[in-house]
Amino acid sequence: MKRIFWALMFLVVLATPVWSADYVVGAGDNLSVSVWGVPELSVAVAVRPDGKITLPAVGDVEASGRTPSQLSTELTNVLSDYVKNPIVTVTVAQVTNNRIYISGGGVPAQVRHFVGSTSLFKLLCGLEGIENADLQRGFVQRGKEKLTVDMYDLFNRGNLEADIDLEAEDILFLPTNELNKVYVVGAVANPQAIVYRDGLSILDAILESGGFTKFAKTSAVLILRKQGEKRERIKLNMDDLMEDGVLSENIPMQRGDYVLVREGMF
Repeated sequence: MKRIFWALMFLVVLATPVWSADYVVGAGDNLSVSVWGVPELSVAVAVRPDGKITLPAVGDVEASGRTPSQLSTELTNVLSDYVKNPIVTVTVAQVTNNRIYISGGGVPAQVRHFVGSTSLFKLLCGLEGIENADLQRGFVQRGKEKLTVDMYDLFNRGNLEADIDLEAEDILFLPTNELNKVYVVGAVANPQAIVYRDGLSILDAILESGGFTKFAKTSAVLILRKQGEKRERIKLNMDDLMEDGVLSENIPMQRGDYVLVREGMF
C-alpha cells in the first residue's frame, strides 16, 4: 500500500508544472484540488473574482495571493475537521492570472498573458513596433516600486546581465521615441527623422539621409539645438571635414537636434 501511495505521489509531482511552487494564484485561474482517498472532495475549481474558491463541505477558502503549496497547507488544516490526516495537493490546471500590462505610447497598449514565467528580454523580442519605443526612458513598475532597467543596453546591445524576470501584474512603460530623434532637413537626398543612438555624429545623420544634394551649401550646415528654454545655433563647415579631414567638425548629435542643410546661391 505504501509503495502505491508514493508512486502516485511521484506522478502528481511530475504532472505539476515546474513553476507551480512559486506561482501565485490569482482570480480566474483554474485549480485542481486532490484529497488523497476522498474522491468526493477532489474537485476542479476556478478562482472567483473575489479571490476565493468553493469546496464541498468546506465552503469558501481564500486562494488568491497564495502559492499552490501554501494553499495545499491551508486546505489540509481546514479539512482536518472533516478528514483524518488529510493529504491535499493543489495544482494549477490553467493560468489566466499571469498578466503583464504594456503602455506608454511607444507600442500599442496591450495586456500579455503568460503561462509560467518570462523575462523582460523575451517580452521585448515579441513586441511589434518596438523600434518606435524609447527604451532609454522605459521602465517596469512593480506595485509601488519603479524598477531601474537599462532596456536599451539589454535589447540593442545584448547585455543579458541587465535582464530581469517579470512577475504577474507588472506594468511595462514604453514611451514613444519622438523625443529621441534627430531631424535632418533641407538639401539632402532624403530628409527624415533619425532615431538617436549613442555615437551618432552629424556626418552619420547626413549620410543616412542620402547625403547632400548638388545644390547643398556644405560650408554652412546649421544645427539647431535646444538648451533649456533657448535654441542654440551651431554652424559647421562640412567641407573642412570631407575634404581636409577636420574631425572637430564631425560633432556628436544630441536628442532633438535639427540639422539644416541650406542650398547655395549659383
